[in-house]
Order: sequence, then C-alpha cells, then structure tokens
Amino acid sequence: MNYARIVTAAVVAWVVSIGIGFLVNEVLLRDLMLANAAAMRPQEEMIAKLPLGFAFLLVGFLAFAYAYAKGYEGGHGPMEGVRFGVVVAIVVIGFGVIWQYVVFPIDGTMAVAGVIDAIVELAIYGAIVGAIYRPATAGAGRRVRA
Repeated sequence: MNYARIVTAAVVAWVVSIGIGFLVNEVLLRDLMLANAAAMRPQEEMIAKLPLGFAFLLVGFLAFAYAYAKGYEGGHGPMEGVRFGVVVAIVVIGFGVIWQYVVFPIDGTMAVAGVIDAIVELAIYGAIVGAIYRPATAGAGRRVRA
C-alpha cells in the first residue's frame, strides 16, 4: 500500500470538499438551509465549531482514502474511485442522512437534497482519490513470493 499517496489523496479531497461544501451549503442549498434553520445551530455557533468539523472531516478523508486503497482492484483509478464513492454514499445515506430526516425536524426536500448531495459529493471525492492513489511498487518494502 502506498501511504504517501493515501495521505496526498485524502488531503487533496479534503481541500476540495471545503470549497464544495461552501458552494453547496451557502449557494446551491442556501434557501433550503434557511427554510430548515430551526433544526440547526445558529450561524455563530456553527462557525465557532468549524475547526472541529474540518479536523474530523480530514480524519474521515484519511479513512476514505485508506479504504479505497485497501479495496483497490487495479482498474481505471478515477472510475474505480467514483464507484467506491457511490458505495460509501449509500452507507452514509443509510446510516446518517435518512436518520437526520427521522430525528431532526427537516422537511422531505432537505432530506432528498442530502441524499443527492451525498451521492454527487462522494462520487467526486472518490474520483479524486482514485486519480491520485497508486499502489506501491512490489519492491517498495514488501516481498513478492513467486
């Protein structure tokens, strides 16, 4: 496994995600977020907690890139990454997005937007990780048995 590439892929995807997160939440879904503001923290509280969120987002991207590398099957990196990202999105949707709708007072439109956003964003992040990650060569630290 190529740990340097895993970290590089994770950091690049993390940086891209910050820009995409701003675009999605502050531009594309702004009106929807405002319509569901009662279910969210006030803006000032969210901003104060952003460093914690960004730190754990990076941890999540490190795990995402590591899992991609563990399951890497040798295909076309970006397309394999998209497939991986969609599978992760399905996990996130099943374990998180739908449960946000069940638990918090957000409307159905917000839940659908969350589902679509998870699929699109995680496919993009998968493509990024897939484009950057390359396995270590056989001679780089491990023996290949004949």
